[in-house]
Amino acid sequence: MLVLSLSTVAFLGLAQLADASGSPSTGHRRRTAGGGQAMNLVRSAPNSNEWSTQQWGHWAKTQKSSLEAKYGGAGASGTGVQKRATGTNYMTNQNGDSSYFGSLAIGTPPVSYNVILDTGSADLWLAGSDCTTGCSGVATFDPSSSSTFRNESSPFSITYGSGQAAGFLSQDVVQMAGFEVQNQIFAVCEQVSGGLLTAPVSGLLGLAFQTIASSRAPPFWETLVTEGAWDEPVMAFQLTRYLNVSGVQTLEPGGSFSMGFANSSLYTGDIDYVNLPVTGSYWVLPITSISVQNQSISPPSGQQAYAAIDTGTTLVGGPSSYIAQIFQQIPGSAPGTGDFESYYTYPCDTDVTVALSFGGRTWSISPADFRLARLTQRECLGAFFEIDSGGSSAPSWIVGDTFLKNVYSVFRYSPASVGFANLSAVALAQNGDASGAVPSATIGSSAARVSATGSMLPKAHRSAGIKIGCGLLYATSASLLITIAVAGVHSVLL
Repeated sequence: MLVLSLSTVAFLGLAQLADASGSPSTGHRRRTAGGGQAMNLVRSAPNSNEWSTQQWGHWAKTQKSSLEAKYGGAGASGTGVQKRATGTNYMTNQNGDSSYFGSLAIGTPPVSYNVILDTGSADLWLAGSDCTTGCSGVATFDPSSSSTFRNESSPFSITYGSGQAAGFLSQDVVQMAGFEVQNQIFAVCEQVSGGLLTAPVSGLLGLAFQTIASSRAPPFWETLVTEGAWDEPVMAFQLTRYLNVSGVQTLEPGGSFSMGFANSSLYTGDIDYVNLPVTGSYWVLPITSISVQNQSISPPSGQQAYAAIDTGTTLVGGPSSYIAQIFQQIPGSAPGTGDFESYYTYPCDTDVTVALSFGGRTWSISPADFRLARLTQRECLGAFFEIDSGGSSAPSWIVGDTFLKNVYSVFRYSPASVGFANLSAVALAQNGDASGAVPSATIGSSAARVSATGSMLPKAHRSAGIKIGCGLLYATSASLLITIAVAGVHSVLL
């Protein structure tokens, strides 16, 4: 996530173990069409049909402040690759598209943890076993249980719009989807603001670039790419939709996160790549056109067009003038008040289709994703809302899962770009599938090992209190409490 990474609202449920290779599966390792191993994503969703207007208002207000906090701040070499490979992490969808998490394993012997997969930040962060606040009921990392653990003796602190996490930097073996980095830098946090973490998620895996990492260390994914562990320098997402589905469970199958390849069984046609206008920080693309109900509005220009493509954010946020123009095309829409300030409501009997272009093809957002919640019998809440970048270098737009559920998204390291493609029938069939099984983890050997040295700035140049926008916005379905889960540079994404 960006400094203020859109608060991805993650309503977390049961804990899911990940294998030593970070590859959850239903008792065995899945093979993908690309010949690689696959890692499931589990999606968490809120019981939105049971929420009151007041509860949705609390959620909406927290999401906005968290997003602005996430993006409001500023934000290795090695040898030993055995072979190039591909892998997939099957994800979990939590609380009706609120957040998506996968699994990885840390230490020797490997222990699995659930983490939010966040393209809006660049740090790996876990709650530690000595965590004294904010970690109740969350699986924590115990340094003494790993024979390969190394304490870097460097303080680590992350500040979010809704709280803070603090601890220390360390090194250990990290495995995911068949890949391994033997001395990955990550943070072990001992103090977490209340509500930042909700089981079964223990932390966050940042998938943006090293330059915005609060640790200043190479992210796990970037080490794998630069050391040649992947067949191709790409990672890709397919996210499922359970929003407003009747009978949705707290945890549902979330789709997949592919490493080193794009899974051709999950998309059709070509992948439409657009190069990043600015490289080495967030995955930013320029918004070049916006239409609502097939009516075009004036597109933003310059830096106001820059949009962070953020898997760790639930909704879509943008400058107030453009969000207002979007809702002006919807008869009966109105600005929200109170907790819904910066949001808009609109008549529930209206199916709204918004389409975006980033310099290539145009991509439509399903009316099912635009409709975030039904507040009353006639009044619905839109999934686009106003954010204020505060004149900082953060992108003016944060494009989260509301959009990304509608496309197959590919993040390419070189040339630095983001690509989108149409979802295949196989991928679409997973949306709202009541028969789908939530992935579970297995422990397995890694397909490719990378011995990397996590290069960081000299200690004198590190900040013990870096303000970053990395975090996940979560709401537990049991307490309906909106919280923020932090990890890496991601302030309130979930």
